Amino acid sequence: MNFLKKYWKEQPLMFIVIIALVLRIISVVFSQGYGMHDDHFLVIEASQSWVDGSDYNNWLPSSQRMINPDVEPVPEGHSFFYVGLHFLIFKLLQALGIFSPIIKMYIIRFLHALFSLLVITYSYKITEKLSNQKAAKQVGLLLAMLWFMPFLSVHNLVGVVCIPFLLIGTWLIVNSDTKKNILFQYLLAGLIMGIGFSVRFQTSLFIGGVGLVLLFQKKWKEAIIFGIGSVLSIIAIQGIVDLFIWGRPFAELTEYIKYNIAHKTDYGTNRWYMYFLVLMGIIIPPVGIFLFFGWFRTWKKYTILFLPSFIFFLFHTLFPNKQERFILTIVPFVIIAGFIGWNEFADKSKFWNHHKKLLKACFVFFWTINFLVLPFVTTAYSKKSRVESMVYLSRYKDINSLICEDSNRSGVTMLPMFYLGQWIDVYNIPKYENSDTTKMPNFEKISGHIKSVNTPKYIKQFCKKKQPNFVLFFDDNNLEKRVAEIKKYYPKLTYETTIQPSFVDRVMRKLNPSNVNQIIYIYKINL
Repeated sequence: MNFLKKYWKEQPLMFIVIIALVLRIISVVFSQGYGMHDDHFLVIEASQSWVDGSDYNNWLPSSQRMINPDVEPVPEGHSFFYVGLHFLIFKLLQALGIFSPIIKMYIIRFLHALFSLLVITYSYKITEKLSNQKAAKQVGLLLAMLWFMPFLSVHNLVGVVCIPFLLIGTWLIVNSDTKKNILFQYLLAGLIMGIGFSVRFQTSLFIGGVGLVLLFQKKWKEAIIFGIGSVLSIIAIQGIVDLFIWGRPFAELTEYIKYNIAHKTDYGTNRWYMYFLVLMGIIIPPVGIFLFFGWFRTWKKYTILFLPSFIFFLFHTLFPNKQERFILTIVPFVIIAGFIGWNEFADKSKFWNHHKKLLKACFVFFWTINFLVLPFVTTAYSKKSRVESMVYLSRYKDINSLICEDSNRSGVTMLPMFYLGQWIDVYNIPKYENSDTTKMPNFEKISGHIKSVNTPKYIKQFCKKKQPNFVLFFDDNNLEKRVAEIKKYYPKLTYETTIQPSFVDRVMRKLNPSNVNQIIYIYKINL
């Protein structure tokens, strides 16, 4: 015990990093699956399909030409940098003889766990530089053990993966006064933040905010050099890659901007104050409120922390498409500035100086709730039923195709073919109302591997000799009736197994029914 106290006193940053690493290793081992659609299907699914000689999402121009030679290929609006890194990793693992999707994802999560330690390290350094060691310890411990951080740190969410690049760039600027070649520090900061842009395009708001801070401070040379570094990095990664693939630079970025403007209300809108509640809520009130207040309080004194993150926050507050994960990128900055601002306020506040026990009680309440939730989220197996369904079916080789029956809902959730190890067609049967069931869809003209139909009879007619091998029924509502309907066309349908969602999946669905974490019943079509 004395050794730990001494180590904490002499090496606080290393002590915090070790705690963070232990929690993240636990998450690497137990937190299988994926948190959201984007962190799997826009990264893992795409990159592995390229390794296997396929293009499951049809992002590449060659794939689009194969589907429809008469139509000019169009970019989908995705940066190839982060997904391209996974392509290289999966290619290397294949060369080393590692083919198991489960083992691959252990490796991917472990690499992300190590990378995420940069968030702890540079947040601590920035806080200690601008404030003091007390605040740095608070920031480091919170980022190491905040209930959602270990889970998010090991998964493939670009809004989290881009954070280290922004923090390193900020540190280089904050610490530039200790270096002889100051302008080089700004150039390097721009280059590194530019990499963050190539992970997630929205970080341009943060990078632009940094440039504005330098201009407000009348650091003209520094602003220009920082801008040059950012642009060079973006050109080298985005411009050249897109030029090679599409024949023109920034093709994906241009399409990304056009798509998001055109579809700004398609993926969920919310009230303008949503992100106020999100930031204060996920850091658990009342501490979340304290830090949010402290963050705003730094607007003038610590502009380099406040303005870039505030511009990011303001844009997402005003933009119609709002999802909780969009704001995660600035959480460390809110925590850094929040602790600095709150500590300075609380130290001078007559109320809090006379109510120190109350303030302590607030933090005790925060850590109590945090530690109650932390074990469940850190070990959460997210989207378990979808992943395990594919793992179960992976024992069958040369599957022709699958039928996914979810006629209780208007849409069918995508299945992670990465875990199946086969890039096959999937025929979805969602709920259809007032649909024409007399006309067979032209499957040949449907791009992509996922095809929706309103009745299984057309699947049987279209597939002819290569019929689907399995039917997956989502949820148990009206299950007998739905199974009977499929048996009209596939009478030799037999039950195989049931895949249950994880505990956290079930809790998340009860809290918010839009989390479609369903029981999956697997039936085999005996041909």
